[in-house]
Amino acid sequence: MKSATIQLETLTCPSCMLKIEGALKGVDGIDQDSVKVAFNSSRTKLEFDENKVSIEEIEGAIKKVGYEVLKSKVK
Repeated sequence: MKSATIQLETLTCPSCMLKIEGALKGVDGIDQDSVKVAFNSSRTKLEFDENKVSIEEIEGAIKKVGYEVLKSKVK
């Protein structure tokens, strides 16, 4: 498992946070219990199985629901 911190565009409301969390929890390979979106810092943290999903696919899931990814850091 790898962990990722993803900096998002500024989130304007709590429903933005919930929309992103929902999108990420629907991606196969992401540990659903690890998904945390912080409204105040516009960041999300999660753990994922790099054999099932790539960081690019994770970023794509965020973009698909209408939000921009500013940068991602994977450990």
